[in-house]
Amino acid sequence: MGNDNPTNASNVRSDRVVTNSQGNPINEPFATQRVGQYGPLLLQDFTLLDSLAHFNRERIPERNPHAHGSGAFGYFEVTDDITDVCGSAMFNEIGKKTRCMVRFSTVGGEKGSADTARDPRGFATKFYTEEGNLDWVYNNTPVFFIRDPAKFPHFIHTQKRNPETNLKDANMFWDFLTTPENQVAIHQVMILFSDRGTPATYRNMNGYSGHTYKWSNKKGEWFYVQVHIKTDQGIKNLNNEEAVKIAGENPDYCGQDLFKNIKEGNFPTWTVYIQTMTEAEAQKLPFSVFDLTKVWSHKQFPLRRIGKMVLNENPKNYFAQVEQVAFSPSHTVPYQEASADPVLQSRLFAYPDAHRHRLGANYHQIPVNCPYASRVFNPSIRDGPMNVDGNLGSEPNYLSTAKSYNYTQASKPIQQHQEVWNGPALPFHWATSPGDADFVQARGLYNVLARTPGQQQALAHNVAVHVANACPEIQERVFAMFSRVDKTLGQSIKREALSISPRSSSQQAKL
Repeated sequence: MGNDNPTNASNVRSDRVVTNSQGNPINEPFATQRVGQYGPLLLQDFTLLDSLAHFNRERIPERNPHAHGSGAFGYFEVTDDITDVCGSAMFNEIGKKTRCMVRFSTVGGEKGSADTARDPRGFATKFYTEEGNLDWVYNNTPVFFIRDPAKFPHFIHTQKRNPETNLKDANMFWDFLTTPENQVAIHQVMILFSDRGTPATYRNMNGYSGHTYKWSNKKGEWFYVQVHIKTDQGIKNLNNEEAVKIAGENPDYCGQDLFKNIKEGNFPTWTVYIQTMTEAEAQKLPFSVFDLTKVWSHKQFPLRRIGKMVLNENPKNYFAQVEQVAFSPSHTVPYQEASADPVLQSRLFAYPDAHRHRLGANYHQIPVNCPYASRVFNPSIRDGPMNVDGNLGSEPNYLSTAKSYNYTQASKPIQQHQEVWNGPALPFHWATSPGDADFVQARGLYNVLARTPGQQQALAHNVAVHVANACPEIQERVFAMFSRVDKTLGQSIKREALSISPRSSSQQAKL
């Protein structure tokens, strides 16, 4: 039979005798208890009720953003010594391997949406380290659309469905992004509507922290850090028409590609790098180090290699190991901390809150989320629905004076001399900056696209095809916004969009 440990969630019979949920063997799976051969059913038929009641509850709420995704397991291996930057145990020895799980996803679509939609891609990694689980909850783009966290629900709503029509709505999409105070999104919009906006596979895209983090060494020296996870398979993207075609033929194209390649032994790998910056260097930047819409110069802050990530194991059960996996930037380990980036700070709350809603208060006890390499001990985090780890037995559920407890913070006093904040509590709306400050990096990206023949034209085409579905007033705002990046770009978008969706004389008269 199975394992006799009552707290073992994997207590499954090895003899394959089929039972109900309480372990009572079932005689015949499709027979139901009735009054006579053709009479009504009996309420005492627990086998039937057990099956139907569980069926009604077998779906959990899908993630709001990042609902559609795929995942795999593997390991991270240290290739270079960075103990001068970070004291985390996972980096303490060259050659050290740490088991990890990665989930790739799209952002705006529902669980059944297409892999090849024009959308950023989530690139979330859970490391099962000896100091606890560490989550790097990243995207495949180095910047994002907002830097005011209060705008996140509004932004995501505009990328989903119109509440009246239940359809995707180009007016909603572009209305938010072209509002003057929100045009700080232009850099990310440029990435999204270049061919980089539709990666060909999960194996052929990078991952970026986007946010600035704070890492410390064991001496107490600390640095601002950004992480880059660069594909060893090479970047490969789809053009607009290829992506649309694949979406109709095989909406699970990227998930299938990932599973198939790992199954066949073609394990995808990524090389991991960091950029580091001191507090003094941050004060000299032409933008805030906490600005999620900006990238750091590679010339000024060069990439430094730290390790290799390999995915070599497919999940055995998608629901248990991918649908139930729970990532959060607040799941961290010693010597790796969040910075004062306001969007990152808001995510520290929002992600665990989402998991408690979707999976329950004890989501950390689900095997894929368990910090098995370090284990857990906290007497006050107890009880709640689906508590399956023994609930600490007879241990008092508070810090009892009759018990002894060990703490490690005294051995690493690294906070006192770090960032010191002083000022009044005040509301601050970090809107688009005056002038072109928030368009400089977008303009730089447009110039980089010129290095690859046809990519500037592809950007204009991709925007035009999408904005052709918007109303004339919002179209004009889109043309104007992209003209601030480059006048030729704005004109190219306008010319193609109006050729796809010509305006009537009455529409032209209103402008």
